[in-house]
Amino acid sequence: MIQTDKFLDAKGLACPMPIIKTKKALKDMEPGQVIEVQATDKGSLADLKAWAKSSGNQYLGTFEEGEVLKHYLRKADQSEEKEGKRFPHTVTNVELQERLGHNDVIVLDVREPAEYAFGHIEGAVSIPLGELENRLEELDSKKEAIVICRTGNRSDFAAKQLAEKGFERVKNAVQGMTEWNGPLEKNEV
Repeated sequence: MIQTDKFLDAKGLACPMPIIKTKKALKDMEPGQVIEVQATDKGSLADLKAWAKSSGNQYLGTFEEGEVLKHYLRKADQSEEKEGKRFPHTVTNVELQERLGHNDVIVLDVREPAEYAFGHIEGAVSIPLGELENRLEELDSKKEAIVICRTGNRSDFAAKQLAEKGFERVKNAVQGMTEWNGPLEKNEV
């Protein structure tokens, strides 16, 4: 049994809510304390790992019990905390739609496979955020990479990760698929 100082029920919530609620809960905690966050959103695993890394908080691990993911994070002290800066290079969905079809553009969808299957931008490359680091070789670093997710949060983490790995032409589609009005492609089941 892991000793925790706080419990957060984020079951039934989708991105970005598990991160938002975790961030809020950590504000009331002391440095070094551990929180257990229970979530049912499969994307929360990659989301919380990436958020912890970018914020300086420590992602300890996750246990899966049926449909519930039990995430454990340790609150950073002031010397470990990082300011949560957003990725500076962004595009709107209108700007993204204007770039579609250009040979020098990759649309990278970092949502989970189920989210992608039910509607994605035609030609988008699907690499869930949690798999991105191990699948970078699938992307052409010379092309402009426009990263999209559901709300702009996971794509923000992914854009930062690509830039850190030497991708020079990266943009975050900040409005995400929730505000996408362009054509959608769906996978056959």
